[in-house]
Amino acid sequence: MNDDGGTSNGTAAEPATAGSPSATPATNLAGGGQAEAAGAHPVRVGQGVEGRGHGRGWTFLTNHAHVLLALARDPAARLRDVAASVGITERATQAIVADLEKDGYLHRTRVGRRNHYTINSDGPFRHPNEADRRIGDLLALFTDLD
Repeated sequence: MNDDGGTSNGTAAEPATAGSPSATPATNLAGGGQAEAAGAHPVRVGQGVEGRGHGRGWTFLTNHAHVLLALARDPAARLRDVAASVGITERATQAIVADLEKDGYLHRTRVGRRNHYTINSDGPFRHPNEADRRIGDLLALFTDLD
């Protein structure tokens, strides 16, 4: 459970009460009805790709990636607008931009009363499995930028 009462996948957590699914051992919802080990996630039939758009589930890209892509598309965007497009708070967007700046993926330049963001497309991905790839590969995939 996150600090805001939600779970890591963006769904709201429900309190465990007697007789509720979270208070009893989970069953395999894909069939068989066998109890699963504590902490295991049940597989739900019908929650695959065809379930897109129904509720807030997980996505393949993190909020950091979404913010980076939004700033790549519009380097002069206000963080308020970036937050709205990503679907997170302005405060969360500010924290993500600070992370990206601190680690050298993003550089902020003040232009008049606005900020202009420059992305270091040569920055490597942070996970060891993708560390040989560059952020520019992601930008090229999801933007019309060269």
